[in-house]
Amino acid sequence: MQDKYTPAEIESAAQQHWDSTQAFEVSRDDSLPKYYCLSMFPYPSGKLHMGHVRNYTIGDVLSRSHKMRGYNVLQPMGWDAFGLPAENAAIKNGVPPAKWTRENIAYMKKQLKSLGFAIDWSRELATCDASYYKWNQWLFLRMLEKGIAYKKTQVVNWDPVDQTVLANEQVIDGRGWRTGAVVEKREIPGYYLGITQYAEELLGDLDELTGWPERVKLMQANWIGKSIGVRFAFPHEISDESGLIGDGKLWVFTTRADTIMGVTFCAVAAEHPLATHAAKNNPELAAFIDKCKHGSVMEADMATMEKEGLPTGLFVTHPLTGKQVEVWVGNYVLMSYGDGAVMGVPAHDERDFAFAKKYGIAIEQVIQHPLRTILDAGHKSGDEAADRAFTEFDLAGWKSWYDTKDGTCINSGKYDGLTYGPAVDAVASDLTALGLGEKKVQWRLRDWGISRQRYWGCPIPIIHCDDCGSVPVPDDQLPVVLPEDCVPDGSGNPLNKLESFLACNCPKCGKPARRETDTMDTFVDSSWYYARYASTFSDKAMVDAETNYWMTVDQYIGGIEHAILHLLYSRFWTKVMRDLGLVTYREPFSHLLTQGMVLKTAFSHKPEGGGKNYYWEDEVEIERGPQGQILGAKLKKDGTPLDFEMTTMSKSKNNGVDPQSLIEQYGADTARFFMMFAAPPEQTLEWSDAGVEGSYRFLRRVWKFACDQKSVIESGLSHLANGAALQAAAPEIKSVRREIHLLLKQANYDLSKQQFNTVASATMKMLNTLERMPLAAREVGTSQDVAETFAAAYAVAAEGFGILLRVLSPITPHIAHALWRELGYGDDILHAAWPEPQEDALIQDEVELVLQVLGKTRGSIKVPASADKAAIEAAAVASEVAQKFMEGKPAKKVIVVPGRLVNIVC
Repeated sequence: MQDKYTPAEIESAAQQHWDSTQAFEVSRDDSLPKYYCLSMFPYPSGKLHMGHVRNYTIGDVLSRSHKMRGYNVLQPMGWDAFGLPAENAAIKNGVPPAKWTRENIAYMKKQLKSLGFAIDWSRELATCDASYYKWNQWLFLRMLEKGIAYKKTQVVNWDPVDQTVLANEQVIDGRGWRTGAVVEKREIPGYYLGITQYAEELLGDLDELTGWPERVKLMQANWIGKSIGVRFAFPHEISDESGLIGDGKLWVFTTRADTIMGVTFCAVAAEHPLATHAAKNNPELAAFIDKCKHGSVMEADMATMEKEGLPTGLFVTHPLTGKQVEVWVGNYVLMSYGDGAVMGVPAHDERDFAFAKKYGIAIEQVIQHPLRTILDAGHKSGDEAADRAFTEFDLAGWKSWYDTKDGTCINSGKYDGLTYGPAVDAVASDLTALGLGEKKVQWRLRDWGISRQRYWGCPIPIIHCDDCGSVPVPDDQLPVVLPEDCVPDGSGNPLNKLESFLACNCPKCGKPARRETDTMDTFVDSSWYYARYASTFSDKAMVDAETNYWMTVDQYIGGIEHAILHLLYSRFWTKVMRDLGLVTYREPFSHLLTQGMVLKTAFSHKPEGGGKNYYWEDEVEIERGPQGQILGAKLKKDGTPLDFEMTTMSKSKNNGVDPQSLIEQYGADTARFFMMFAAPPEQTLEWSDAGVEGSYRFLRRVWKFACDQKSVIESGLSHLANGAALQAAAPEIKSVRREIHLLLKQANYDLSKQQFNTVASATMKMLNTLERMPLAAREVGTSQDVAETFAAAYAVAAEGFGILLRVLSPITPHIAHALWRELGYGDDILHAAWPEPQEDALIQDEVELVLQVLGKTRGSIKVPASADKAAIEAAAVASEVAQKFMEGKPAKKVIVVPGRLVNIVC
């Protein structure tokens, strides 16, 4: 056994062993419980980052520990390989996205393997492989047949220079991110998936996901957004050349029908027919509408943007009062939500209040807050305290009226005095009687638009024929293969210019036709990959019976940023597959862990001209405090003072750490141990070079202990085999054994709670305990007592170190594998049984109790663990320490707190 810990050699040997034995390739085995552990697959951007390392180490710890517990464990890996970053790289570097993507996959796979993850590489997939995306196309066609998929026009961001559609995040201040051109809103046809058909089930089934974080379930519930309210119409007589616009009704939806008597305006989206009509002879309004069409439609932006509007000069009629209500165009109203119009009740809606205050629109209170009612009475009575409270309350302005479901209707005619529920019912009943409204459930969730006017994605399997229209590609012609030799140049989708792809014959009539050039949203690719992993990769079926054996995923791991769309789309996709008879399960992921981000200090300087420059740590001179904390920083080259902050690792902030360089310097096990030890998995992890170095030192200590005590452990294993040695252990040796098993008991509990940081900490404490053992490196003498003492000590050392290696193995598998074999524990630690604490080891022969005299601590005593109260009292009084402080006085009373202390009162 080599004396020095050499991670590179040790890790290479372990990985070769796993590869040669196909250690992690699995198939269905009904004799074993199954465990499917899955981390969200990466986008092949070029290199792993520390977030990847943390994510996949968490999954590997779970996978390896379950395998050692006797589970049939599946942990696969693949690549989310389609998408815009590859196109951007292709434009920048002049290479096909396919080449860039596959080179990145090869490099990142090598990195993953160097980290020793227990991955079944026989199930590897890439979403850009035709063998995979064929089934995107196939299921899309099944959805088309069932009416789940359909075609309609959609409003998109159009870059007139690049001649392409931009995602919302690619529109910056109304301009294209790459060209800087003013972005246009265009209506073009696209394909949608009817996720709203599953809204009720998607919402209801969240209750079954007991293994998901509550905040993720709440985020999904809010995104689905079930609202029970009233949809009603404001009648009008506004018409154009074709007649009454919208049949003479402006429809809105509200959850606060009790406030209907406080409506003072209506606002419509820029694309609403009333807005279009009003703008025909109003240049100012037309310009404003055009501006709105160039704005963002992202909800985060809509929530924070300044609310702007212009009056249309049009009026609609209040359905209950007959009053005329002015119609405005508002930049905060989206045509894609509801009916593209909202009622404005400034007194009881924060957004409407801000809008009304800005434009001088009337604010009419129609709900009385219950506290306001009480204060009103006190104010009128002249009570000074009540008058002061009334003034303070009134200063809150509209906030004293907002969110008042607990209030009562005022200034509302026949509805005065009604509370929220009865008021809504009465208003809905009256509107229904007038034929102008009804109670309705409305969803925030919108159908999923999957058409993308981009090249690097899964082709939508549709053929356009002049005679037959849009025709699905027959199943026997799938997949529609994406050409991989195109190099995007920024002038639109290259498929539109590729005749070899475009030209085809209509499947119905046989005449010349053209292929659809839109590709699918990449969320489609990631919405079912977990089910393909769990199948036999047949080219005859999307999934097979094996998927029902492995699914659902027992543990899914990924970032909180995917908490809504990816998870929601995956749940939807699963339910569609179930309804088509492809699978038997209804939810894809039974347990979800959202790991925290990896943070590291970033150093920056704001120059006078504006902007922000970031610097790598090796460019910075850092002043540290006594605990290693950063007190100050300046540039080495010129002494410029720098700002510093703990923030997410990022290339743009020059604070990333390359996993490859870390592995080369310290080894994969050090990287893995630090990632697990530094923080609980769901919390953010602050990077620490000192912490990495400390992890490395610990592993070197583990190796040194094994080297120093090799003969002891080998001897101890032989003594363990006959089972007698442990019974003869001296008290101090039994104490060590007990401490090891107590640490194991806590580590197993923490592992079940996925608190890997304390599991890692437990292994460090185990090593500390073993290092304190009296293990003399000399021949055992002739004395039978001495022989038995050392046999027991060696047996405890062998047992304890075997426990340490097995608990350590999921976290640092390479060193554990090597030492398990070197010390003679067995051929492969993966096949070793997971350790469980032994009851006989936890039994205490003696307990130590704090000794008090007259309530003051004077020392301690040791008594047999089986001693009763009388024996403890007698031992305490008779002890030398007690006699000293009792000063010859008799004990009047002895108080025993079992397991803790004895107090003598004299």
